[in-house]
Amino acid sequence: MKVNGKHFKTIWLDGTDVLMIDQNKLPFEFTIHTCADYSSTCRAIIDMTVRGAGAIGAAAGFGMAQAFMAGEDPLMARAQILNTRPTARDLFYAVEKVYAAGLKSPELAKTASQQIAWENEEAGKTIGIYGNELIKPGARILTHCNAGWLAFVDYGSALAPIYAAAASGKKIHVYADETRPRGQGARLTAWELANENIPHTIIPDNAGALLMSKGMVDLVIVGADRIAANGDTANKIGTFEKAIAAHYFNIPFYVAAPVSTIDMNTGSGKDIIIEERSQDEVLWQTGTDRHGQLHTVNIANPGSPAWNPAFDVTPEGLITGIITEKGILKTIDNLKELL
Repeated sequence: MKVNGKHFKTIWLDGTDVLMIDQNKLPFEFTIHTCADYSSTCRAIIDMTVRGAGAIGAAAGFGMAQAFMAGEDPLMARAQILNTRPTARDLFYAVEKVYAAGLKSPELAKTASQQIAWENEEAGKTIGIYGNELIKPGARILTHCNAGWLAFVDYGSALAPIYAAAASGKKIHVYADETRPRGQGARLTAWELANENIPHTIIPDNAGALLMSKGMVDLVIVGADRIAANGDTANKIGTFEKAIAAHYFNIPFYVAAPVSTIDMNTGSGKDIIIEERSQDEVLWQTGTDRHGQLHTVNIANPGSPAWNPAFDVTPEGLITGIITEKGILKTIDNLKELL
């Protein structure tokens, strides 16, 4: 995608350095963050400098390659990277692929990590092509969190069909959930859509059902961090609520994700580990004042605790279909046939 007329990928490998768009600073500042070793790449994953299932996977693969290229203990590096974020399937997929290649040679580890990043980018592009078939001219689409090009190496998953639809002249409108507590929808999705000149509106997380009840949503498209063998899908907290509301109002609810997100070793959503993050993300927010100055402020009662699960699981029965780079899956049997 382009920023100020220049093409950028979300994350890439430059020699032995991992470079990435700093998502913590968006939308107020566009900067490139450099990770010189695998430990700094791990920190970038943990603190969400890089975020989104596909981008996390690419970062993990690059980090594993960095460890091999630097002559670090690969087992120690592997364990450290795997412990960064427990829910995202693409992270585990990338680490294991690069680790296996690195046992043969550091150069093969680097090649494997770059191949994973390329496949992630191509998957997003193809997901956009398939997903565009579901979008009618003038469609009003609700999305949750950010599953755009910032969440992938490029193109994205849930936003890829939206970009393809807009490019084909369908005159769509996107409703972007703000997505508390980190505001990925209000900050990242809205920033992406604005860059692409796609009409959009940011809505409070708890406004989705009202919007649907007024007949203002034609379909919902979200991303995924892990898809279990039975089709249950983990995604950013709040996704489950949107699926329930969409089911009640008979609105199609689609998940967009590459095949690498599917984990056949996880039987159902009950087996997916849900990451719990710091309560500070709920209690404190960072933004700019009317003069453009950045501040971090407490937005809750001082001293009150908070619970911050990063994901929830949507049961497969609430999902209309899964948009992958190999086609749109309508049943679990279709899913198994791909693997």
